[in-house]
Amino acid sequence: MPELNPPKSALGMVAPGSADPAVPPNRRDAPEAERKTPHLRPVWVVLILLVSCLALTVYYSQVVMPAGEETDSFLPTTSYAFVLLLLNLDLIGFVVLTLLLSRNLIKAYFERRHRLVGSGFRTKLIAAFIGFSLIPTVLLALVASGLVNKAVDVWFNEQIEKVMKDSYEVARMQHAGHIALAVNSARAIGQELFREDLLVPEQRDLLAAAMARKRTEYGVAGIEVFSAKMETLTKALDPEVPAGVLDLPISQLVLQVINGKQEFTSVQEAQMGRLVRAGIPVASSSRRGELEGVVVVEAYVPESLLTKMEGIGRQYAEYKQIKAMKNPIKAGAYLFVAVITVLIVFSATWFGFYVARSITVPIQRLAEATEAVAQGDLSVKIEAKATDEIGTLIDSFNRMTEDLQGSKSKLEQANISLRQTNVELDRRRAYIETVVDTIAAGLMSIDRNGIITTYNPSAERILGLSADRFRGRSANEAFKEFGLDLFQTAYDRMLADDRDDVALDGQLDVQGKLVTIGLNASRMRDEANKDFGFVLVFEDLTELIKAQKTAAWQEVARRVAHEIKNPLTPIQLSAQRLRKKFLEKAPDFDRVFDDATNVIINEVTSLKHMVDEFSKFARLPAPQMVRQSLHDVIQEVVTLYRSAHKDIELLVELDEDLPPINYDREQLRRVLVNLFDNAIQAMNQKGRLWVSTKYDTKRKRAVVTVADEGPGIAPEDQERLFVPYFTRKKSGTGLGLAIVRRIITDHEGQIQAGNNQPRGAVFTFDLPV
Repeated sequence: MPELNPPKSALGMVAPGSADPAVPPNRRDAPEAERKTPHLRPVWVVLILLVSCLALTVYYSQVVMPAGEETDSFLPTTSYAFVLLLLNLDLIGFVVLTLLLSRNLIKAYFERRHRLVGSGFRTKLIAAFIGFSLIPTVLLALVASGLVNKAVDVWFNEQIEKVMKDSYEVARMQHAGHIALAVNSARAIGQELFREDLLVPEQRDLLAAAMARKRTEYGVAGIEVFSAKMETLTKALDPEVPAGVLDLPISQLVLQVINGKQEFTSVQEAQMGRLVRAGIPVASSSRRGELEGVVVVEAYVPESLLTKMEGIGRQYAEYKQIKAMKNPIKAGAYLFVAVITVLIVFSATWFGFYVARSITVPIQRLAEATEAVAQGDLSVKIEAKATDEIGTLIDSFNRMTEDLQGSKSKLEQANISLRQTNVELDRRRAYIETVVDTIAAGLMSIDRNGIITTYNPSAERILGLSADRFRGRSANEAFKEFGLDLFQTAYDRMLADDRDDVALDGQLDVQGKLVTIGLNASRMRDEANKDFGFVLVFEDLTELIKAQKTAAWQEVARRVAHEIKNPLTPIQLSAQRLRKKFLEKAPDFDRVFDDATNVIINEVTSLKHMVDEFSKFARLPAPQMVRQSLHDVIQEVVTLYRSAHKDIELLVELDEDLPPINYDREQLRRVLVNLFDNAIQAMNQKGRLWVSTKYDTKRKRAVVTVADEGPGIAPEDQERLFVPYFTRKKSGTGLGLAIVRRIITDHEGQIQAGNNQPRGAVFTFDLPV
């Protein structure tokens, strides 16, 4: 049983299992097995002594003293002094145990008074155990005490004593009756032998018959007659008496009678019972003063009767001894009941302390460990042993501290990594800010709340407006205030159509001067595809467009001059030939005239056709947008070419997920016709032509691809492919692909050309959805 002595507090007492303030903190963290020093505690000693004394009391009262005697007694047999000593030792143990119990209860009281950790719960738990055990135990003790008092009074009342005394007298009288029977019978027989003179040799037969008759008459076990010389004259023995009893030695008794010349009695014990003998001298009738013989009468006491007689005698003697110990027996019984009561209360109190300690000690360890964790010590570990829910809580706490320590280590590493990352990010941010501030293009960023956050110096230069007038303001308010309609249009399209990018160009009035702006707006997204707003990059294209226009018109003038010069040469030659033949009055003038005029007419027709194509390119109408399916116009053109070109295999793959889009049906039909014509001419009217559509969900664009298996596009022609009047065909004008690009651009799309694999060319254009 563990000791009920809690560790010391400020007043010398703290809760069981609480940490001793004198113990250093590092020792508190040591395993509990190291902190415990084995020693024999006072409670163990007292309990061992008390239980030993109680056991000895019971043992000596019930086992030791009655040993070796017949055990018909219903009361214990023990010595008064030894029992009194044991009772005193029991009383001392009871007092010491009560003091120890009181000491622990007083400690618990002072612990609660000083509000030590767990003292309140421990006190309540101990009080509950004591209360639940004290009431029934006290009631049981009172009832037991009453029963003991009544039982002792019943044992030692006058009626029992009278019965015991009468029983003893009856037993004593029974024993005296057997002796009296033997003596009286022997006297009567001796007188008759003397009177009848039956001991003479002539009366031997009559003597034997007379003794047999007398034995039956007196009811004795046997009659033996001896001469003065100790010779056996006759025997009359009861055949029912065991032979081993009647064979007991008799010579000593006969010798005593002869020598003493008086009667003697003897009591001899046998295995089967007791034999009482009475010897009477028989005087000689002829010789005065001499003995003629001795008659011995034997009375047999059976073993069963003997046992009862002895038992009654022993019990009466013991009763008189025990009666003298009536008060000590009562005191011992009361003390036994009191000790049992105290043991029950002590057990309940100890169990309360044990249960409370098993709960409060881990709780206190948890509180101390929690305080250590709160101070930043994550290496703390609770060593308290528990197997219930408290043990689960302790295990969870230990795992939590281990996880926290691991997390702290990881957090420190992450913090170091984060610092390095922040330094890198600061460096990159500074680099990006430097790039943004130094790039020639204007840059403006708008967050997802519509607030302008970035406005670089190039934007100030291009728009002539300082950054302070834009940063931190709503984009819609700033665009409206400064008349930035092009920016407002791009921003509205990004919001309305949920586009990822928009490309526009137009003119703005910057400080009274028209400036051509090329604007590209893109949506900013992170790796998780989360929207962060928009970035607008714009350039002043005034000088660039002016230079491009100059260069374009120079190229157009050169190409037009070249195209006009080509037909003028045959016209000039035909006119000169015609004039020569006319002046010569040549006989073949009519034939020459006809040939020359045909040449002139054909070349003029060619010039007219070229001028018409140029006019068409110059006055290409604005697209009329209608929301409709892109697949309808593709299927229409595919059907037309399948019926017109039998040697062309058209392979069509259309994306069913592509939604309807806004486009001009006639212009887009012209785009497809131009691309199909170029592909068929490249394949010399024979081969496979692929047409496919795809919906780019991320960019929200409709992608159309037209591919052939012709000779492909030469690398040097890639950059000039969409330039007006550039062609590799003998009869081409070089305006077909330029018109295609113009239409796609008017639809806010883009077109690209490249080589197909393994051979051929591929044209890809995309339109906004």
